[in-house]
Amino acid sequence: MAKDYYGTLGVSKTASKDEIKKAFRTLAHKYHPDKKDGNAEKFKEVNEAYSILSDDQKRTQYDQFGSAGPGFNPGAGGFGGGGFNPNDFGFDFSGFSSGGGVEFDLGDIFGDIFNGGQRGAPRQQRGNDLRVDLDITFEESIFGTEKNIYLSKTGQCNHCKGSGGEPGTTEHTCSTCSGKGKITESRRSMFGNFASTKTCPTCHGKGKTPKDKCKQCKGAGIEYRQEEVNVRIPAGIENGESLELAGKGEAIQGGPSGNLYVYITVRPHANFKKEGNNLVSEIKVKLTMSLLGGEMEFKMLDGNITVTIPEGIRHGEVLRIKGKGVNDSRRGRGDLYLKVAIDSPKKLSKAARKTIEELRAEGL
Repeated sequence: MAKDYYGTLGVSKTASKDEIKKAFRTLAHKYHPDKKDGNAEKFKEVNEAYSILSDDQKRTQYDQFGSAGPGFNPGAGGFGGGGFNPNDFGFDFSGFSSGGGVEFDLGDIFGDIFNGGQRGAPRQQRGNDLRVDLDITFEESIFGTEKNIYLSKTGQCNHCKGSGGEPGTTEHTCSTCSGKGKITESRRSMFGNFASTKTCPTCHGKGKTPKDKCKQCKGAGIEYRQEEVNVRIPAGIENGESLELAGKGEAIQGGPSGNLYVYITVRPHANFKKEGNNLVSEIKVKLTMSLLGGEMEFKMLDGNITVTIPEGIRHGEVLRIKGKGVNDSRRGRGDLYLKVAIDSPKKLSKAARKTIEELRAEGL
């Protein structure tokens, strides 16, 4: 008798893919063997049903013939057709135990199934990544700079250069992996026997071990120390941007070091703001200059420039000075935008007042 996969998942024959996926997720969580009230057999049935109904071709064949087609054997691992990925459902399948004395790692099991029962080469380990926060001035963000930072971290042993052995010592074939650099472990599970391959923990994938261990690091190949790292900060960097320094993170024997990520905080400036590769500021113009126009000096971040003020300029207008913005290697050279603020006098002399009154009489 054909199995009722729709009944197993509790959905109708017209259920959509999303409905099938939702039902599977609910039941898989409910019957997971690691849970207190879990049920390994039902968990297997739910997975088998999902592997059929989540695959368009197998679902069509099942609807027509009551099976997934010629040669299909649910007991031989029906996960492959449905494209089941434990990560799609938020499961953490590492380190689980069936509770019956048979250990299994569902992460490895599903990996074996998807790879046709054969594990690929073991993934090379690398050191941990590190993060530091670096505070810089506004001027440093505009022109770029270099900073030296000090980190306390694991680094390659200076004495043995990371080999773990005394300089000049001979190397022997690793007794743990017989020189292969990797070991294979076989595990039993409710789905059958599965083999997984990982890097040899003794020789760290090299296949050889030194006869005499390094006296400084005791054979670890790494040591904990303070290290100075030079950080080049490009011109035009934004507040909140990060820089990646490859290989400047934690070291590990038998693999590459991790990376260092430097997160930049730019302190604000009293007179300037940065918008992309442009600089924005305010220029105070005297009343007479606004009426008659002329030239005036404006203090930049790296010196003074001469700004031409057009006759009759109004308060709040913006002057654009081309090529005086940020020299950003990624965006090119930006411009300077100056917002005009008319600097009106608070007190007038008798002569100035008389002149202003005459101008007012003329309707100005």
